[in-house]
Amino acid sequence: MDFKTAELTPQQNYRLLNGGVTPRPIAWISTRSAEGIDNLAPYSFFTVASCNPPVLLYTQVTQRNGNDKDTLVNLKQTGECVVNIVNSDLMVKANMTSAALEGAISEFEHAEVQQCKSALVSVSSVKESPVRYECTLREIRTISDLPTGGTIVLLDVKSIYVRDDLFLDDAINQHQIDSVGKLGGDAFAVKPAIKELKRP
Repeated sequence: MDFKTAELTPQQNYRLLNGGVTPRPIAWISTRSAEGIDNLAPYSFFTVASCNPPVLLYTQVTQRNGNDKDTLVNLKQTGECVVNIVNSDLMVKANMTSAALEGAISEFEHAEVQQCKSALVSVSSVKESPVRYECTLREIRTISDLPTGGTIVLLDVKSIYVRDDLFLDDAINQHQIDSVGKLGGDAFAVKPAIKELKRP
């Protein structure tokens, strides 16, 4: 079947994009509000934008009410965040933090997520996350402020934490990191089979 995007509703386009561009890594982003409230939320529209300099990218999909999510509000206020990688042990708690909570409620407390001090930024990290990227805000670009539109957020990586047992031969052991991928709808990719192919 072929679909002409101009003939589809925004929600139909969302489902076709969300369900086909898979699996997607999950950026479990911790921020802190200007009032000192710790926020934690998962974003699966997430990737590496640059390695030199090291920059991460995530997209905030515009909510129906047009308001920014707490993550972006906090980033605009403080300019700092931590991108925590989600493994299978953390998947349920990460999903819990996607709930729409009042801004005064911390998702760390709501989902009973252990937090720890970060190395360079003032924002807390997820203690049990196997890999964590401490970042500062680089740039925000709004593609569309319509419902299901998107705002691209670029983050400068300032410090990287890798759990000791995962660092092997100067790299992150892909057989042990156990990172979770997001599929369409409510589906996740957990503990996928790993096949290695040498590049030609």
